[in-house]
Amino acid sequence: MGPIAEYLHPALWREWLQASVAQLGYTAFWLAALQIIFINVLLSGDNAVVIAMACRGLPPQQRRWGMVTGAGVAVLLRIIFTGVIARLMLLPYLKLIGGATLLLIAAKLIAPEHPDRNEPQAAAQLWRAIGIVVAADIVMSLDNVVAIAAAARGDFLLIAIGLAVSVPLIVAGAAVVMALLDRFPILIWAGAALLGWIAGDTIATDPALAGRLAMNFSMTFVQEVELAAAGAGLAFALAAGGLWRRLREIKTRDNAARAAAGGA
Repeated sequence: MGPIAEYLHPALWREWLQASVAQLGYTAFWLAALQIIFINVLLSGDNAVVIAMACRGLPPQQRRWGMVTGAGVAVLLRIIFTGVIARLMLLPYLKLIGGATLLLIAAKLIAPEHPDRNEPQAAAQLWRAIGIVVAADIVMSLDNVVAIAAAARGDFLLIAIGLAVSVPLIVAGAAVVMALLDRFPILIWAGAALLGWIAGDTIATDPALAGRLAMNFSMTFVQEVELAAAGAGLAFALAAGGLWRRLREIKTRDNAARAAAGGA
């Protein structure tokens, strides 16, 4: 963890910022910023799905705040983590934890909370949705981070500008996905399947597991294991999410029956 701690030292961040500010007057800087924006939007389709699915259960007036705040916080964390996440994701067992977290998120998104008109509970639902967006983004952002870091070549102001400008584009994509989810509810299952697939692949590529497989088996077998793990993640997310949804429907029906009986 020593090299990772070095990235968090305030003096290093100050040096990076000063060096970045000096580049603001160069055309190459802004061309690289456009490149980062394009990369982030191109690779953030799964993030838009998470934002849309996490926020679709919110009251209508809370949806916009959920999308904007969730995307904004996730991008802020991505800016901070860009310098260290590539190293962190190489630590043994971290991908296992991240993949398991993403499986839970995928299952949960199939059975969201019902919109609540009570203001405190609606606010709690909003922050739960934001938490889901941020947690999923951290797990899924490795490909984005690696590509963005390569384009920025260590310039953290460039990373910050590129990712910040990407926020409205990602939110717009999430709004489109949410409209499709409202019109075609079956797409909820497709979104959960996508997240389950990513989660399974994340678990299979954990250094502790992938390294051991690579030492004892051929690369073809390792690739087959990764494919099987992704499929298993997809199946688990759909099965667990479907069961969770069914149990919630039963609970809601029982509560309604008790309320009707009490009113009678």
